[in-house]
Amino acid sequence: MTSIDVQDLTKEYGTTRAVDRLTFGVRPGQVTGFLGPNGAGKSTTMRLVLGLDRPTSGTATIGGRPYAGYAEPLRHVGALLDAQAAHGSRTARNHLRALAASNRIPARRVDEVLEQVGIASVSGRRVKTFSLGMRQRLGIAAALLGDPSVLILDEPSNGLDPEGIIWIRELMRGLARQGRAVLVSSHLMNETASFADHLVVLGRGRLLADTPMREFIDSRIQPRVRLRTTEGSRLHAVLTSRGFAPVQDDDGRWTVEGAQVEDVGPIAAAEGIPILELATEKATLEQAYLNLTADEAQFASAPTDRTDHHTHTHTRSVRATPDQEV
Repeated sequence: MTSIDVQDLTKEYGTTRAVDRLTFGVRPGQVTGFLGPNGAGKSTTMRLVLGLDRPTSGTATIGGRPYAGYAEPLRHVGALLDAQAAHGSRTARNHLRALAASNRIPARRVDEVLEQVGIASVSGRRVKTFSLGMRQRLGIAAALLGDPSVLILDEPSNGLDPEGIIWIRELMRGLARQGRAVLVSSHLMNETASFADHLVVLGRGRLLADTPMREFIDSRIQPRVRLRTTEGSRLHAVLTSRGFAPVQDDDGRWTVEGAQVEDVGPIAAAEGIPILELATEKATLEQAYLNLTADEAQFASAPTDRTDHHTHTHTRSVRATPDQEV
């Protein structure tokens, strides 16, 4: 199976080091989200992997060889870096036909990918008449043209409508399920959280994280429980005796940092403490990402005061009794 392997990759432009001794891999069978602030080196790294720039040192290989080593690269690697790259005076179909001919890809494949990305009905129109979303779909069609085992997509949902965003999400997941290696750069944290299995995070050209997404979030931001009860004093005493530190909020609810529903619910049930509401609030990818990259952004606005940094809530609202687990 084909993977992307980056080893000690460095790229300098004069005195600026855009990529700094970067090492990571993109494995088959999963979607790898490629994240980092503006200026972190993501675009430079993708260009180095695709042979569009020459590294100062280190290597970037696909299936064990550099991109330039493939005589018909579209059969092995599909890439979307710039949806505006297609010649505006060509029709969508002719744009794909030219790419297919240059890589000895059967002409029938052009119509297959046009159908797959949903622009077959407008494939006879000139590209310059396309909206940004249509150009994006054309760029994705070009990436899929050679049925490659590796895909590199830069902001693939850019310009897509809500239906298109759901479609590209499912497409990327499906490609990974087929055993392909999929690298996706995106600034949309919530969207990345919906499709990525693994994360590679850069900051100022250096590797900040290379880890499964759930592990990345859990390692940066602790979960917490919020609950409501009619016996707050007794609950506080019981949870404190178990090593937790419950705090009562202004609205009367209690917050227990570092706890899960599975921790608090059985304790309340065993003690016969009535629970009117119980919810685990898990951190989002955006919160974990901002926590990690706070000092790595090249351009940053002044921080805002956020009293509640947990926004994803999984609620179980019940009344706990000695005979009932929450």
